[in-house]
Amino acid sequence: MQRLRVSPRADWRTRVREHGFDFAEFADPETGAPTPYWVEDACYEFSSAAIDRLESATNELHAMCLDAVDEIVAQGDYAAFGLSEAEASLIERSHALKEPHLYGRMDLCFDGRNAPKLLEYNADTPTSLLESSVVQWFWLEDRGESGFDQFNSIHEALIARWPHVIGPNPGMIHFATFQESLEDHCNCEYLRDTCIQAGATETIALDIGDIGFDRNCFTDLEHREITRIFKLYPWEWMLAEEFGTHLLTTRTRWIEPPWKRLLADKAILVWLWNKHRGHPNLLPASHRPGDLPGECVFKPCLEREGEGVCFLNSPDAVGHAPTVRGMYQASQRLPVFSGRHAVVGSWIIGDVAAGIGIREDVGPITRNTSCFVPHRFR
Repeated sequence: MQRLRVSPRADWRTRVREHGFDFAEFADPETGAPTPYWVEDACYEFSSAAIDRLESATNELHAMCLDAVDEIVAQGDYAAFGLSEAEASLIERSHALKEPHLYGRMDLCFDGRNAPKLLEYNADTPTSLLESSVVQWFWLEDRGESGFDQFNSIHEALIARWPHVIGPNPGMIHFATFQESLEDHCNCEYLRDTCIQAGATETIALDIGDIGFDRNCFTDLEHREITRIFKLYPWEWMLAEEFGTHLLTTRTRWIEPPWKRLLADKAILVWLWNKHRGHPNLLPASHRPGDLPGECVFKPCLEREGEGVCFLNSPDAVGHAPTVRGMYQASQRLPVFSGRHAVVGSWIIGDVAAGIGIREDVGPITRNTSCFVPHRFR
């Protein structure tokens, strides 16, 4: 694994917009200056053996996670996950119905040599999908360099997976997110497009705030019943909403399903370590920092994009006193290439590893403003 400088495509901004990627640059939160999110003048290059290791580790970790959900639900012990009785009932019903899932993204620490380590599993509302799928694929195609490939069958895998998720004759399928968030909107629209390519004939986009409730069913702005809906909105937020009390009493099928709430909670990292202690792709994890020798990291169980993550030996951790439910994980510093810390986002579509995307940052914590860098292998 190495980071290489490459020549930008002359028309790259036009090319990425052609694929619905409208957030290749963003305004710096402090200065307001245009800042690149998509990195056009660099790429990460892997060996085929390194890609094989990533694919194998992702498949094994995902299988372990599915087994974990089965066992947690069978035991009915949700204390570490902070679930209310109603939340637990919703998850148990979803699990009993074997409600199908669509996708997820595992964030892995990997330097191309040592075993990939699971940092977290974004199993409910993963983003960076559009850029991981078609945008970086066409980057590779446009460059036209022989001898290179890309670990990326995300687009084809999504189209193949949708029929298993929505079933035959699904009727209207709704797609909901925060429409004001350009990134969320673009990711949601991309998924809607793959659903249409998979054969769905009726789809509609709406803002998550426009979901209503009337006569024992969720409805859209036209007062149509919502029977199947993809939502790019965290389960814990939905359950805290006013309409959250209705989730158990309606027929609506949600994508991702409620049982994914367990895997999106970083408490699953502690469960996995206790069950598979010493596994080469896991990091030691606990709900108590004293259980972990050496440097460790505090992670809020339900925050995203690096929010609240804290290395306990850093100046920022002086007087560390968590105010939210969290967990501790042995520190595994991200590899640094050209002064940038790189994390591998490994995509699972259905139950199969389907590709990767690389995010990088000048700091050791991957945040919402961290850049996306395309990859290739040979």
